[in-house]
Amino acid sequence: MKDINVAIIGAGRWGFNHVRTANQLLDAKDITVFDSFPEVENKIKELNSEINFTTDFNSVLENKEITAVIIATPAETHFEIAKKCMMAGKNVLVEKPITLVPSEAEELLNLSLSLNLKLMVGHVLLFHPAVLRIKDGIENGDIGNLQYIYSNRLNLGAIRSEENALWSFAPHDISVIQFLVGNNPTDIQANGGAYVQNGIEDTTMTFLSYPNNVKAHIFVSWLHPFKEQRMVVIGDKGMYVFEDSLKTEKLKFFPKGFKEVDGVIEKFDADYEVIEFENKMPLAEEQKHFYESIENNTTPRTDGKHALEVLEILDSATQELKKTNLNQKQ
Repeated sequence: MKDINVAIIGAGRWGFNHVRTANQLLDAKDITVFDSFPEVENKIKELNSEINFTTDFNSVLENKEITAVIIATPAETHFEIAKKCMMAGKNVLVEKPITLVPSEAEELLNLSLSLNLKLMVGHVLLFHPAVLRIKDGIENGDIGNLQYIYSNRLNLGAIRSEENALWSFAPHDISVIQFLVGNNPTDIQANGGAYVQNGIEDTTMTFLSYPNNVKAHIFVSWLHPFKEQRMVVIGDKGMYVFEDSLKTEKLKFFPKGFKEVDGVIEKFDADYEVIEFENKMPLAEEQKHFYESIENNTTPRTDGKHALEVLEILDSATQELKKTNLNQKQ
């Protein structure tokens, strides 16, 4: 990654994780951090005194040596910042969601294509070794024909006032399901409830139907008595269970299901097998993938097209939530 000179826009909680990760992957002199709060500089310099810091966004745009930008600012700012960065000739990795409306994401995608720049979204779970192992297992036929996927992402808080639980949690799960299925849904349904704040759903359930009778549902909530991050991937020969919140045995394979024997449907059921995978940090893998896509001129796994697909599903689910809420008020 000798030719990478990166600017990280926004050094809040998640943005600082990007700064820390970049410091592990690149020379500090090739890292610039922009934040509008001058006091952030002290925290950056404590990490590495050689990292460049600025409160002048235009200086980032005008610096020709900066070839890559990571945007970790509030979602409502993503579109304008990403557009300005690409117009300045810089490849962009923007945190999820890429924008708040599909038309803006489509504009960014078209801009990246016309300028021959990389546009990537931070769907970090697509760089988790367990998710990549599940994808390989599906493609190798380990679970047979894919039938159903469900994901639970549940916890008590932290409650957001600027977005509902769907927009806060579900982009991760939608991105993974899109990646595993390799297709777009033909039907989207969603329901939810707002209890803590008016008009902001604390819990939602989204149902996705895909070609070849593949189904999926996503249950997200910040109004839940315990933390659960579980994805179950079901095929006709077996099932994967991925629980990232566990300390051990995060990924398991269950040889369970049903088969027809002499015209009779019988259950097969055996003990689970723990699936080992490489212990790699997803955020570091995401950043490396971004830099390598620039150096090798390859298409990122979570490119603008993928980001737009996820955003369109979120937008459709949001419209379904609005319909449900309207019907409940009548």
